[in-house]
This record gives sequence, structure tokens and C-alpha cells, in this order.
Amino acid sequence: MTKQVHLAAHFPGVNNTTVWSDPAAGSHIEFDSFVHLAQTAERGKFDFFFLAEGLRLREQNGLIYDLDVVGRPDTFTVLAALAAVTEHLGLTGTINSTFNEPVEVAKQFATLDHLSGGRAAWNVVTSWDEFTGENFRRGGYLPSDQRYTRAREFLDAATTLWDSWADGDIVADTNSGHFLRRADAGIFDYHSSQFDIRGRFAVPRSPQGRPVIFQAGDSEEGREFAAAKADAIFSRHAKYDEGRTFYADVKRRLPAYGRTERDLLVLPAASFVIGDTDADAADIAHDVRLAQVGPATAINFLEQLWNRDLSDHDPDGPLPAVDPIPGDNTIAKGRASTRHHRDPRVIADEWRQIAEADNLTTRELIIKVTARQTFVGSAATIATTIDRHVQDDAADGFILVPHITPGGLDRFVDEVVPLLQDRGVYRTEYDGPTLRDNLGLSGSTIGAHP
Repeated sequence: MTKQVHLAAHFPGVNNTTVWSDPAAGSHIEFDSFVHLAQTAERGKFDFFFLAEGLRLREQNGLIYDLDVVGRPDTFTVLAALAAVTEHLGLTGTINSTFNEPVEVAKQFATLDHLSGGRAAWNVVTSWDEFTGENFRRGGYLPSDQRYTRAREFLDAATTLWDSWADGDIVADTNSGHFLRRADAGIFDYHSSQFDIRGRFAVPRSPQGRPVIFQAGDSEEGREFAAAKADAIFSRHAKYDEGRTFYADVKRRLPAYGRTERDLLVLPAASFVIGDTDADAADIAHDVRLAQVGPATAINFLEQLWNRDLSDHDPDGPLPAVDPIPGDNTIAKGRASTRHHRDPRVIADEWRQIAEADNLTTRELIIKVTARQTFVGSAATIATTIDRHVQDDAADGFILVPHITPGGLDRFVDEVVPLLQDRGVYRTEYDGPTLRDNLGLSGSTIGAHP
């Protein structure tokens, strides 16, 4: 059976995906930028708009990381405003379960679901580091196993709040003309290792009942959490072979929770460069990579693996002769110490072998090993490649991250989307009023436990 391609738009955020030097680059905080990207995505019949969260500006060597200088506006405020200027597009926000509280987040998402007519989605994430924790009352951080325990219980608590209202709890009294509420509507009582809450939830049941749930963790705990609780995974495995392996792994976990393959979508983040021809696109992609990884950014990436100050290192010279310092990352605060998941000395040796084999400078090596462009080619090539990934179970679709804000999706929507529609693998109209309808999802999975 031919699968339908799902597409979404990721607002690029503040990182080296964005090519700030391009004259077309605009603001990452002015509302017009969010509106342009969201309305372009809706014109392309995308499923949803995805907005990340930044709880604290990152630092490196004690200084604000230059790519974070513009700041990050509040997720809920932006999504609520976008609900008023879009009609069909889903609105997905990354909200942290480590440093928030269930009653507040549940109320915010229920409100967004009402305001948007059933288009809200929550990307449930955890936070690992004490650096971010300093911004909050509790401070500190949670070890990995406790982070996911809190995330599971946080989501269960939020679901208890959403389910405290049922369909039909508010009815109109034809005699008085007033609205009546069932006496026990909104009453909740939830107790776990992380939460001890009771009361009455303030927001009636929303159009979707609960928001669509995303999960973005890639660890063993994260994959199990997604298999048990999530409607979709925001994956980093966009390459064909890696994608097929990841796809098969998470899908095989679903039966243990009484779920089928259709109950969980795998949606990797993907960047793209479109040219008039494949050769033209390759040339543009090369220029984009040079702009994304300038000399200072190359040193920043190098320090994140080496875990030491390399500000005096020549980015146009060879890799450092010294080895990385193993252990928790103390150079790039606000980034996970397990970013590379392996001994950094082993990775450094691999990088040296690549650099020696290809005669690469430090900057050239960083450009190679941090390559971001998933799809490079003409519109026809990109449409064919995306369709192949989806039909071959390397993904159910992609969350596209353009390198220009806010106009980076324009050419994709104008040129690639019609080709996917011509293939019969992409919608020409939205399927229903809610995000759950357009993703082909139904029912609730949050009650399942690992």
C-alpha cells in the first residue's frame, strides 16, 4: 500500500542551521517571521508548525554562545498568536517536563487546543543539566533514569487533568439560557513518586481531548517512552539507512504496549537545499555549509568534543594534538555531556583518521562531520528521495528545517510539494479540522505504562 508523506515546518531557532549572513535572513523574534513561515507551511498543506524551547541561553568558555544572542521568545505565546492567523496548521511546542509543573502545562495546552480548534501538540522533553536548573526554584538536575520517571509521571498527571472533564460536561439549560456543568467535572487526584496533586482543573475538555504527543529522546529510555506514550517521534535519523534501522526499532516496541505501527509516526528533522539542477544544488549546499560553519563556529564545535579551551587553535590548521578531556562537559554549558554518546577520545581518533585521509583542516573536518543537509538536489530529485524514504519505511515524513528565516520554505512549497501531489503521496486538501485528523491518529495511548 502506498504511504502518504507527512511534512512539518520547524522554526530554525538560534543555532548554526541559520545562515545569518544571507541578505534574505530575517528576525527570529519578530512575529512577522513566525507568521511567514507558518502561513507558507499551511499553503503547502503541512501537518504542523514546530517550535523549540530555550530555557536559558547557552554559554561557552564563560561567554554567551554567539548563536544564541538573539534569545528565544515564549513558546505558548507565539503558538497562541499563530492560532489566530492560521486555520488548519497544527501548532507544536517543545515544553520541558523537568522544570515545569503538570497543572500549568496541562492548562496551557488545553487552552491552546481550544483557541486553535484542536490543533495543539506537545513535544515532551527532559532537561539534563544543572546549568539550566539554576534558572528555576529547585535548581540542580535529575539523573537520566529520574528524568524519564518524572516525564512519564508528568504526562500521566497532565492526562489525568485533561480527562477530568468529559464530553458533554457543559450543557445549555434551555429553560434558563445558562450553561450548566456536571458537579464533579474537573475534579482530579493524582499521586506518584514525583507529584502529589489534587483539586479541580479549570479548563473544559478541548477539541482533541488532549494534544498530540511528541517525543524526541533517542536513548533506550527515550525510545521506550515514545513507544508507550507518544503519537509521534521527532527523530534525528534522517539518513536512509539510519532511518530504516531506527524506524524498525521503535515500531517493534509498540506491541508490548498494545499498539500498532499506525499509532506512532516517525518524523525525522531534515534540512534541504534546492537548485535548478542537482549540480546547482550541490554548489549552493557547499556555500551554505561554509556560512554555517565559520572559523569561530568550527572552534566551538571542536571544544564541545575536546572539553577544553581551544580558543587559540587555528581552524585552518590540523586537529589538536592533545586528546579530549573525558567526563562531564564543562566548556559548552547548556549542552548534554552525552552529546556524542561515546568516549570522546575514540571519536577524536576517528576524526583524525578522516582528516588525514582527506587532507582536511579543522574547519573542513567539522563541516564534514556535522553535515546538516539531508536533501540536496533539484525539486524533482528531492521529491523522489523523500518519497523513497517514506515508502521504504525510513520515515513517515519529515520535519523540515530551512536554513533561511523566514522565507526558507517558499521554494520547497512552490516546487517540491506539487511534485509529491502529482505522485499521489501527498494531500491536496487537509483531511479534517484537528491535527489528530491530519496525522491519521486516533485514540489515546498515555495510559500505557512501560
